[in-house]
Amino acid sequence: MGYFYQINFYIFGLLAIASALAFVTRKSPVAAALWLVNTMFCLSALYIMMDAQFIGAIQVLVYAGAIMVVFLFVVMLLNLGHPSDIADMRGTWGKLIAAGIGVVLLAQILVIQRQRLPRIVPDVEAPRNVITGIAQPLFNEYLLAFEVTSVLLLAAIVGAVLLAKRRG
Repeated sequence: MGYFYQINFYIFGLLAIASALAFVTRKSPVAAALWLVNTMFCLSALYIMMDAQFIGAIQVLVYAGAIMVVFLFVVMLLNLGHPSDIADMRGTWGKLIAAGIGVVLLAQILVIQRQRLPRIVPDVEAPRNVITGIAQPLFNEYLLAFEVTSVLLLAAIVGAVLLAKRRG
């Protein structure tokens, strides 16, 4: 299964780069935000393949979930996106490529499910406080940066509300 993970690692890496390029080149802020979500999911898959499952889950929950919701909320408040600009793949070829990628991902999931074997786990005590190694530095040494980031996000939301009220 070494080649399987290596091939998937390169596929998700290329998808992350392509999604990041699509994010930068979009004119519509809504389409750009959706491409950024795709980039975050690809990065999460890369983290999971490197046995950093916690970082991969946080990548999806915090970045693709919470921060992108804030971005889309600000875009909706400012009314920057038009419904005709959201769709990036308007032609038949884009839909066929998307369907092909979906079939390939579904086939990979089926291959992984088929290759799973029942494991015999010895009586080894699971490590406790797995998250302590991440939480200690975050809430001790980097607490100021963590709080400054939350204040900056709050300021961005307040600024978006003020700009939306000024237009209306």
